[in-house]
Amino acid sequence: MDDAGRGPWDDVPRGLGLVLDEDRGALPYTLIHGEALVACAAWALGESGVDILDASVSWEGLVESEEDLVLHDALCPMTPPAFIAACLERARETGRPVVGIRPVTDTVKVVADGAAGQVVGETLDRDALVAVASPLVVPAAVLASLERWPSSDLARAVADLAAAGHEVETLEAPPEGRRVSSPDDVRLLDALTAPLG
Repeated sequence: MDDAGRGPWDDVPRGLGLVLDEDRGALPYTLIHGEALVACAAWALGESGVDILDASVSWEGLVESEEDLVLHDALCPMTPPAFIAACLERARETGRPVVGIRPVTDTVKVVADGAAGQVVGETLDRDALVAVASPLVVPAAVLASLERWPSSDLARAVADLAAAGHEVETLEAPPEGRRVSSPDDVRLLDALTAPLG
């Protein structure tokens, strides 16, 4: 705070955010460091300087607010608040949607239908692929051009934005911003983000 008692976010529109936990089964309520994933994601979103939306806010109300929207996946619970804030800042600088991504480390094969059923084909170049992580920031001007809420599946939301003619910029999330898809992933992320000492 400065001498007038003002914080760093007082002169900057905070943006509005949602923590996405629908259609993710029970995994968002798994514990990491003693807290539910969804609670960790909400904490990170709030600490990034974003105001978390009440679930009762309508689509029309969101558009009328003329605020940027930050969608944060509960399955990326340890995404640092500074990274979320950086994505919001980048979206404001460019006027384009911004999504956090992670490099693909798994082997990815092409699968096609053949005469004898499915056929496993060539291996795709991992360097040409990315995995959508979190957050997805949709600037207010882009929101105003949409007819409804973006999908709660961030990869689908990115594809929908691109199909609507919006260039979506990517920023590489740090390793702790990875998306979990199983209890084993949660245990790995727990170990990766455990406090030292």
